Amino acid sequence: MGSKLYTNEHRIRFSECDPAGIVFYPQYFVLFNDLLEQWIDSMLPEGFSGLIAHNKVGMPTVNLQADFRSISKMGDDVVLSLGVKKIGSRSLQLRLQCVGKDDVLRMEVQQVIVTTSLVTHQAIEIPEYLRTPMQDYLLADEEITA
Repeated sequence: MGSKLYTNEHRIRFSECDPAGIVFYPQYFVLFNDLLEQWIDSMLPEGFSGLIAHNKVGMPTVNLQADFRSISKMGDDVVLSLGVKKIGSRSLQLRLQCVGKDDVLRMEVQQVIVTTSLVTHQAIEIPEYLRTPMQDYLLADEEITA
């Protein structure tokens, strides 16, 4: 197990901003969903699309808490990061952050995702092929539960 973060650099685009020139807050959720998909892509040869289309495993959000700390403006370079707070039997808790190149925390999300069967739409155990690589992103002092 490690304590690494999955990160991606991003430049805030015009299309992500409101008329005031700052990120329109729902766009953060789009950015973080894209980050989650990229994270799964990095762990699975078939990627996120294979998880959904071939393995029929869904990863819906069941809880989302957001804390907006500082604005991001069009043209800002930021780092989006994802770390795992807890891995349960059927769910995982993530911490997602957007931090400016100035090291100022712009926004943070605590997210709970449940793994589901896209056939039955019921919660299922996190598949081992996901659980194992996810452990590398478990944040220090966090836990894995059965």
